[in-house]
Amino acid sequence: MPRNRIAVALAAAALVGGGAGAGIATLAHDGGAPSAATATSEANPAEGGSTNVANGSLTVGQIASRSGKSVVEIDASSRAASSFPYGSSGSQSAEGTGFVYDSKGDIATNAHVVDGSSSLRVKFSDGSTYKATLVGEDLATDVAVVHVDAPDSKLTPLVLADSSRVSVGDGVVAIGNPFGLDGTVTSGIVSAVGRTITAPDNTTPISGAIQTDAAINHGNSGGPLFDLNGEVIGITSQIQSDGGGNEGVGFAIPSNLVKTIADELISSGKAQHALLGVTPVDVPGGGGVRISSVEGAAKAAGLKAGDVIVAVDGKAVDASSLRALIAADQPGDTLTLTIHRDGRTKTVKATLGSRS
Repeated sequence: MPRNRIAVALAAAALVGGGAGAGIATLAHDGGAPSAATATSEANPAEGGSTNVANGSLTVGQIASRSGKSVVEIDASSRAASSFPYGSSGSQSAEGTGFVYDSKGDIATNAHVVDGSSSLRVKFSDGSTYKATLVGEDLATDVAVVHVDAPDSKLTPLVLADSSRVSVGDGVVAIGNPFGLDGTVTSGIVSAVGRTITAPDNTTPISGAIQTDAAINHGNSGGPLFDLNGEVIGITSQIQSDGGGNEGVGFAIPSNLVKTIADELISSGKAQHALLGVTPVDVPGGGGVRISSVEGAAKAAGLKAGDVIVAVDGKAVDASSLRALIAADQPGDTLTLTIHRDGRTKTVKATLGSRS
């Protein structure tokens, strides 16, 4: 299977309740440069002003104009052993999307776009291209950061919104490079929140994902998903599809998680993952989260199997939102848990451990 075109062999129903036989796929595009017929796009969303937008609803065109210049194409190349004799080798290339994260030259994208790459190049909307270096990647959350030494004029950071405030029905805009078509703009709505998808390691769940019907395809990986204030609510990462193309079911890594992981990667080159140490099971009817097993931090805090967590720091939770809250925290952070045990309600403080 080509690198960065990972089809996750999971039934859709196991992830998001979709139809049987569908699969989840990450969105980097393999196959090298596009053909001459598709190498350029007629519309260039990069023309326009600053990304600093006032609060309020913007049009799709305004978002594209203001923010498009901060969306980049990422070309990740690797040297791969060939099937031919005598140990010869060939090259593989994957294309994805990223966006300017800060004014220092850091670019946020998906980990599966850059994983295993031996060289990276970033192309801005005006066609200027720069060699990039990998700052860090975290396959467990599918977030990565690369760095370019580009002029300040190229580095207009996008603003990250608070993804916890995203609601079903909110309008969204995606900008990316599907199939090498630079600066493609699509729009839609938030179809669902709090989805759980599987990370590129095929084992780790990513909670709190945003589902959208905005058209995204291979090559959109790592691109921003905007709200109608022109702020980033997530990084487009996966689609659910029977045939491998857009069927209106796409997923984005929520911006709150992106910020946590990106900041850690920029600071130290690696991400830390907090661990509570519970196995959560939703209580029917929205009654909280029943704990089926405890270890680590949860055990040290006095939690027991059978306890029901009804709130964290005063906020009601289910299994997905509990995972998302922990993922957004750091090892050593303390959570205040409201639990039900033996017909009584009590408060427990738990200091989060670390997941390797």
